Amino acid sequence: MKSGTVRVPQIIRKISVLPLAAVIFFTVSGGPYGLEPLIGYAGSYAIPLLMVTPLLWDIPMILVVLELNSMMPVEGGYYEWVKRGLGIRWAFMEGWWSWLYSFVDLAIYPVFFVEYAAFFFPQIEMYKTPVCLAVIWLIAALNIRGIVPVGRTALFLTAAVMIPFLILFFTGFLHPVYTAPHAHTGISSLSMALFTIMWNCIGWDNATTYAGEVKRPVRSYLTAILLAFSGVYLFYLSFTYLALHSGIPGAVFAEKGIPYLGTLIGGNSLGAMLSMGGMASMLGIFSAVMLSVSRVPAVMGKDKLLPKVFTKLHPQYQTPYISIIVCSSIVSLLVLRSLADLLIMDICLYTAGISLEFAAMIRLRKTASGDDRPFRIPLQKKGLILLCLAPILVFGVALGGALVGSAENLQAAVIAILAILSAPVVWVFIRNNRKEKMH
Repeated sequence: MKSGTVRVPQIIRKISVLPLAAVIFFTVSGGPYGLEPLIGYAGSYAIPLLMVTPLLWDIPMILVVLELNSMMPVEGGYYEWVKRGLGIRWAFMEGWWSWLYSFVDLAIYPVFFVEYAAFFFPQIEMYKTPVCLAVIWLIAALNIRGIVPVGRTALFLTAAVMIPFLILFFTGFLHPVYTAPHAHTGISSLSMALFTIMWNCIGWDNATTYAGEVKRPVRSYLTAILLAFSGVYLFYLSFTYLALHSGIPGAVFAEKGIPYLGTLIGGNSLGAMLSMGGMASMLGIFSAVMLSVSRVPAVMGKDKLLPKVFTKLHPQYQTPYISIIVCSSIVSLLVLRSLADLLIMDICLYTAGISLEFAAMIRLRKTASGDDRPFRIPLQKKGLILLCLAPILVFGVALGGALVGSAENLQAAVIAILAILSAPVVWVFIRNNRKEKMH
C-alpha cells in the first residue's frame, strides 16, 4: 500500500460484486426518477440528447475511474488519486469541492421522496421538512452500521425500483398511445435539459471512496460499473421513449411525475407501485451517496486537512460516524432549495472535482508509469486529453446556457462559482494552520 493511504481495519466486513453494482446503481442513478423535467425542457429532442450526452459525459469518467481505481484501490478513492498525482493542495480542493457538491446533491433526494409519497398521502406536503429530516437521519443511522447493511439494502431497493418499471415498460410498449410533443426551443431550456441529464448520470468516482471495503476491488469495480452503466443507459432511454409517447404535456409530466404516467398506462395499481419505487429509489440514492461522501472527510482528517475528529470510527461498526453525523446535519439545512438551483450548483461543483481527477490521471501516466494497472485506457497523452475534454465541453454548453438564460439560473451559477472559489481561500487557512502545528 502506498504511503499516505488509509489502512482499513481487518475487522471491517466487505461486499462483493452484486451488492457493489447495486450501490453504484444508486450512487449514479436509482432509476429514471428525477428525469421527469427533461420532457418539458427538451420535448422530442430528449431522446437524441439522452443518447449522446451520457456517452460524452459518463464514458470518459468511467474509463478514468477504472484505470485509477485499478492502480490505487484504496479508501478515499478520488481524493487519494489526486493527492498522489497533483499533491496535497489539489487533493484538498478535490475533497472540498466533492464535499460541497455532495451536500447539494443529498439535499435533493428527501424532497423527491416526499413528492412520490404524496401519491398515497397528499397532505404530506404540509409536513415536508419533518419528513425530509426523518429520511436524512434514518439513512444516517443505516450508514453508521456499515457498508454491508447498505449493500444489502441497495439490493432490496434495486428490486423495488426495477420491478414496477419492468411492468411499465411491458405494458407501455404494448400500448403506445400518442405522438411525441415538440420541444420548446431556447438556450435556457437546452441548458436545463443538459443539467438534468448530467445530474442523473453523475457519481461514478464517488463509488471508489470505499474501495478498501470491497472484495477483490479491481475486478469487482470493473464488473459492477459495466453492469450499472448498462442498466442506467437502457433504463433512461426506455423510460423517455414511453414518456414522450404518453401524450402527457411536459409541464404536467414534470409536476405529476412517473406515478402519473403509470396510472395512465396501467391504472392506479401501477401508479402506486411506481410511487413506492420512487420512494425506494430516493432512499437508495441517498444512502449510497452518503456512504461515499462520508469517507472523504475521514481521509482528509488523517491528512490534517480537516479536524481530527472526522477520523473517529464507531467502536462497534468501524465506520466514520462523526463524518456521517456532520454530513447529515449540513444536508438537513439545505433541503428547501429549488430543484433547478440545486442541479446547477451540483453539476458545477462536480465538474470542478472531476477536472482534477482527469488532470491527476494524465499526470500519473508520467510520474507513475511503472505502476501496475490491471485496467488501462488504450490511449496515449493526446488521446487522453481529448477524452477528458468531452465532459468539459458538455458542461461548458450547459453552463453557458445558464449564464445567458433566466435570472434564477444565473444566480445559481454564480453561487456555484463562488463555492468553487472558496476552496483556495480555505486552503490558505488550512496551510497556515498546518505550518503552525509543524513549528
